[in-house]
Amino acid sequence: MGPIAGIKIIDMTSVLMGPYATQMLADMGADVIKVEAPEGDLTRQIGPFRHDGMGAIYLNANRNKRSICLDLKHPDGRDALKRLAADADVLVYNVRPQAMARLGLDYETIAAINPRIIYAGVFGFGQDGPYAAKPAYDDLIQGGSTMSALIARSGDGIPRYVPTAVADRVVGLTAVGAICATLVHRERTGRGQRLDVPMFETMVGFVLGDHLSGLSFDPPLDRGGYARQLSPERRPYKTSDGHVCALVYNDKQWTSFLSAVGRSDLPERDPRFASFANRSANIDFVYGALAELFETKTTAEWLALLEQADVPAMPMHDVESVLDDPHLVATDFFQMVDHPTEGRMRTMRMATTWSETPAEIGNLAPRKGEQGVEILAAAGFDPATIQRLIDTGVVSVPAPVAPSKP
Repeated sequence: MGPIAGIKIIDMTSVLMGPYATQMLADMGADVIKVEAPEGDLTRQIGPFRHDGMGAIYLNANRNKRSICLDLKHPDGRDALKRLAADADVLVYNVRPQAMARLGLDYETIAAINPRIIYAGVFGFGQDGPYAAKPAYDDLIQGGSTMSALIARSGDGIPRYVPTAVADRVVGLTAVGAICATLVHRERTGRGQRLDVPMFETMVGFVLGDHLSGLSFDPPLDRGGYARQLSPERRPYKTSDGHVCALVYNDKQWTSFLSAVGRSDLPERDPRFASFANRSANIDFVYGALAELFETKTTAEWLALLEQADVPAMPMHDVESVLDDPHLVATDFFQMVDHPTEGRMRTMRMATTWSETPAEIGNLAPRKGEQGVEILAAAGFDPATIQRLIDTGVVSVPAPVAPSKP
């Protein structure tokens, strides 16, 4: 099932950005073959876990895939990879292109074997600039794309990172769209091509779409930055017993909100509240005044009042309370599943839905090299050759493990 069922993808990615992207493609129905080094994907070792090599982050970025362990430093491992790529639709990697070239797995080599293949690189920097060969991680790209400076500017002056791998995930999402678009082009023309998705450029464009601001003009009209998003008062509002997330934004919402709290006369008395433009120009003051007001009622009282006034609001969840959110419960977003070795576990379904080709959770994240033998057999390797590759360490297969109890 899924909108891209029948597409075969060789997934040479590890850690998070690439695996997150290829998991989405797998959820959409693609046959994703995860090619791991003998030591396995690093996220396998990030706990907590019930069994070594099956950490929670790994489990949540590698479902619906099949795993094969190949030593690509060995000629036989590289030859096996090339045979897998011979009939693949997409090859995705997230090491630097220079490393792929050193392995003899550059685009020209792979395209000579399979001219229809889409050779998709998801890595740090565009290959036409001085950073081309530099390594990159989420933290570096957050800082380099201005996110950390913007956090400092909006708060206490201390640069920080967003507490999630936002660059990895945004670039992963970008890669999914780019790969699907390139598949459409291939279907129209019959030609594959090389596709580069650089983290740095992608995230600079993502962040500065909001914050280029007056620097969009020549000469600049300001020093950049969207004032509302940078306001130190832009945060969940503290109530008398917790917090609530609310956004009183347009004129209609302000009129309704002020009526609900008995302050309809405020725009007449204070021009800073009189219009969208005035509120935007005085956003710190406006948000500060709201913060004081929100402390006068409980979270439940505010949520009821805001819903009645048709003002957008949400409870402020933490990572435990969100599991019980009534909307997510009703939409079956969190699903309890039984992993063959890891036992009972919670997973999150793909948020996107299709009326004709729904995405499904089929196979849960595999053990390292779990499907290696079947993958090689399907590629035409005979049993004796497969056993030789295992005996020489070119191919690694998992040792038996007892299923975990729920």
